[in-house]
Amino acid sequence: MKKKRHKSLLVLLVLIVLFGIFMPIPYYIEGPGSAVQLNELVKVNQKDDQEKGHYMLTTVAIRKATPLTYFMKYLPFHEGVTKEELFGTNTSDEEYTNLQNYYMTSSINSAIELAYKTAGEQYQLTYNGIYIMSILEGSSFEGKLTVGDTILSLDGQNFESSAEFIEYVQQQEVGQSIEVTYEHNGEKQTTSGNLMDMKETKQAGLGISLVDNTSIETEIPVAINAGEIGGPSAGFMFALQIYTQLTGKNLRDGNEIAGTGTIESDGTIGRIGGIDKKVVAASEEGATIFFAPDDTIDPVIKANYPEMMTNYQEALEAAKEIDTEMKIIPVKNFQDAIDYLEGL
Repeated sequence: MKKKRHKSLLVLLVLIVLFGIFMPIPYYIEGPGSAVQLNELVKVNQKDDQEKGHYMLTTVAIRKATPLTYFMKYLPFHEGVTKEELFGTNTSDEEYTNLQNYYMTSSINSAIELAYKTAGEQYQLTYNGIYIMSILEGSSFEGKLTVGDTILSLDGQNFESSAEFIEYVQQQEVGQSIEVTYEHNGEKQTTSGNLMDMKETKQAGLGISLVDNTSIETEIPVAINAGEIGGPSAGFMFALQIYTQLTGKNLRDGNEIAGTGTIESDGTIGRIGGIDKKVVAASEEGATIFFAPDDTIDPVIKANYPEMMTNYQEALEAAKEIDTEMKIIPVKNFQDAIDYLEGL
């Protein structure tokens, strides 16, 4: 009788442990990710980067929590986020993945444009349509269009920018039916719906948030394989890698150089999230230099959140906490990074 009881307790204990390890809950753990050498991802003119040292993009690891791994949020440089905090207004894994893929594609295009422009090489931008970032609740296109779709035309009319697209829509009446031709998973489709009253502008709209979907072609071929890495924060480091290979300059001087930041075609380096975790990842990978966006915080935001720091300040604090010898270098624009590297 005792043996049966012991077996039952053992089985129960095993089930509890398995539940704690494998049962997912609607909660996520963010922590230090990896520092990936960019010479493994980028080819310019069908050639690899053979110079000593490396540029590295840095990532934040996001893991779906279980009852047991939930407590990882108390570890240094880890934090827990709810599904709503992670996904925002997007309610599905697919929509979140679509957004992250778009952000990566867009950041790569901006990196290529900036690198080629700075190096004086030829490139051509092509406008492909309107990329859907989100769909508002109450939009008649909810359930018809999906985050990640690209709108190609409205009522059979094509546009050259999102500004032209918005201008056309705002000239229509609230409640008016409009035909939308769009691309979904590579297939061209058509749907229609009624325009809604956009309370912010008090004009007609589809009830979506949008950005331009563009592609870029270059005379000197460039190929980037980002794999499963998503988001916009690798744009700056991609631009550095491409520019260095285009010009043939030995900017690294053998150093292991990590960093992060969004990139605009004018060279502006933008703020990103989780920079403390990326500093940890870079240090663990042996980086000697880390470029951190030296962003400017809006005075209104600073007044409401006085404890808010710039990315550079956050990176300095993280570096101090882990006692790394890695240098944290502030950069506001692409030229800041080039000037620093040329001075090595």
